[in-house]
Amino acid sequence: MFKFWGSQDQQSQSRPQGGSSQSWYPPSVVSSPSSSRPGTPGSTSSGSFSSHRPTDRPQSPSHVSPAEAAGIIAVVKDKSVDELRKLLSDKDAYHQFLLSLDQVKIQNNLRDELRKETLQLARDNLEKEPRMMELRTQCRIIRTTELAAAQEKLNELERQKEQSLKFYSPASLLQRLQEAMNKTEEESENLHRQVIDREMEFGAFVQKYKKLRTTYHRRALVQLAAKTSSTD
Repeated sequence: MFKFWGSQDQQSQSRPQGGSSQSWYPPSVVSSPSSSRPGTPGSTSSGSFSSHRPTDRPQSPSHVSPAEAAGIIAVVKDKSVDELRKLLSDKDAYHQFLLSLDQVKIQNNLRDELRKETLQLARDNLEKEPRMMELRTQCRIIRTTELAAAQEKLNELERQKEQSLKFYSPASLLQRLQEAMNKTEEESENLHRQVIDREMEFGAFVQKYKKLRTTYHRRALVQLAAKTSSTD
């Protein structure tokens, strides 16, 4: 009897021990060989997200600013796990969610405004096309008639300009000054012969000869000054 009582007592003591050895975790967690602790919703959801992530999206580096990232996190933080899974697996749901973001709405509005402005500029250009054709025709007429006459007149003025520059060039001025000096010298010699041959009175000879020699020496001084300045 004592043994029976002892065995019964032992059985009664062994029951809570056996009951305490049973885990309160879900069977899926206990049977998982890769986990030694209960899985949290965050770890479970992250594992499911990685397994359901679409493979056709380009894996490009993110260039989102911290402020934009904080705004996106604020939008998705209140969504359930099922909603997040649907966003990652359903392209239409992901597209609708993307279009609902404020940043995307702003970009789409800017794109629409730029498109409208571009279309308006194109319409304005098309409306100006008849006027442009008219002006092009006028330019063609001017080029074939008035421009030819103006070009000919311009060429004539260019020739006159070249002649004037050549006529008043330093070399040309010195040459003409030398010719004038030679002419004055020749006139002085003629007067001298006339007075020797008594073909002219001495008083008239003195006045004319003095005037010619004064002119000659003045021109000689100018020529000397011009040559000196040109050599310096």
